[in-house]
Amino acid sequence: MDLEKAQNMIDQMWDDSIIPELVEYIKIPNKSPHFDPDWEKHGYMDDAVKQISAWCEARDIAGMTLEVIRQPGRTPLIFMEIPGDSDDTILLYGHLDKQPEMTGWDDDLGPWKPVIKNDKLYGRGGADDGYAAYASLTAIMAVREQKLPHARCVVIIEACEESGSYDLPPYIDALRDRIGTPSLVICLDSGAGNYDQLWTTMSLRGMTSGTLEVQILEEGVHSGYASGVVPSSFRVIRELLNRLEDEKSGRVLPGALYREIPQQRMEQTLKVAALLSTEVHEAYPFAEGVKPMGENAFERLLNRNWRPALSYTGIDGIPAIADAGNVLRPKTALKLSLRLPPTMDSEQATEVVRELLEADPPYSARVKFIPDQASDGWNAPDIAPWLEQSIENASQAVFSASSMHMGEGGTIPFMGMLGEKFPEAQFMITGVLGPHSNAHGPNEFLHIPFAKKLTTCVAQVIVDHYNRPAS
Repeated sequence: MDLEKAQNMIDQMWDDSIIPELVEYIKIPNKSPHFDPDWEKHGYMDDAVKQISAWCEARDIAGMTLEVIRQPGRTPLIFMEIPGDSDDTILLYGHLDKQPEMTGWDDDLGPWKPVIKNDKLYGRGGADDGYAAYASLTAIMAVREQKLPHARCVVIIEACEESGSYDLPPYIDALRDRIGTPSLVICLDSGAGNYDQLWTTMSLRGMTSGTLEVQILEEGVHSGYASGVVPSSFRVIRELLNRLEDEKSGRVLPGALYREIPQQRMEQTLKVAALLSTEVHEAYPFAEGVKPMGENAFERLLNRNWRPALSYTGIDGIPAIADAGNVLRPKTALKLSLRLPPTMDSEQATEVVRELLEADPPYSARVKFIPDQASDGWNAPDIAPWLEQSIENASQAVFSASSMHMGEGGTIPFMGMLGEKFPEAQFMITGVLGPHSNAHGPNEFLHIPFAKKLTTCVAQVIVDHYNRPAS
């Protein structure tokens, strides 16, 4: 493949068409159904589906078919088929639903307000994961422009990923015959350690989440009258959390929530730690003077990618400070989000957490752990030599730097699902979520020059897939 010619074509496509499309896409508040239960009534998801589908259908790709598939009560799915020069299949994946607004955006930015500055496109969903459909088809078009053979391609863009992809399995089952048996899966929904080379993801943590609720009273009472006799629901919930997490180090305590880290992943993590060093923690917007967890870059990467970690993402039962009277509150509830090792069964982890928190509560308090989402992680199969070499060659040619393999702390439920359904498939999991891109948070951005180069790398891998040695 003439990569210089391909890059020029891809750059022009991004500048003339993809960026303007993403600007309009960012304006649509199509929050995932977990965050907008009335998504169907609001119509924003349909707006996003129509916009992306219209752009895809307008591409000059001979033989391509596109269908928006809808099952009753489920988010829609965009399904595209592009004929190839063999019956072999490449499956390309992305999603179009978004996380909620989040507070803390800079004054000139906002979740539904697209802004381009310093080669970055700011706004919710551009990088996670609106660009995926556009980049996937553009990579295929770059291959076809040079009249190079490629395998049949199937592109799936779902609308439920940010809610745990619970709508996706029925679609995959219904489309099993049309999908076929992919020998390569390309997922454009992951991260990058920097913007200087091609990064591929070799593992993803799973997660389980739920609400821990502690009730002491039927109604609030005067704190002067009750404190010292009635235990604080906040103190009880704090005591329960000490069963799950070490309060000083943040280490998750139950051994049942850990899994052995494969030697190959340890070696890959060492290489990433040596390359990034302090960049591992400098990628985060720490308040001035705050220090990161972990002794060094290697330990921080293992913490983020392979070890369980607990976050507190919401709280109920506590009034705003302006409304806080001298009242002992009847109950406290915390939303817990527990990231899990890639090889941990998420349902099993949920049960471990529930039993741990509900057993023998202090003061016989009314304690409930109400599970919410649970998604398994994913650990990549051994990478085929042809794919490893293709990724390296693409990175060297496009970025003039070696490729890197790393784990990611987030979850892409689709990967675990595909790993089970297509155990012989190879995986190229990659994406544009690099340092400070801040997916799910304020000031999310897409790094435009990196996204252009990543698209070219995907095109090269599609070419190399067709020309790989027979297995």
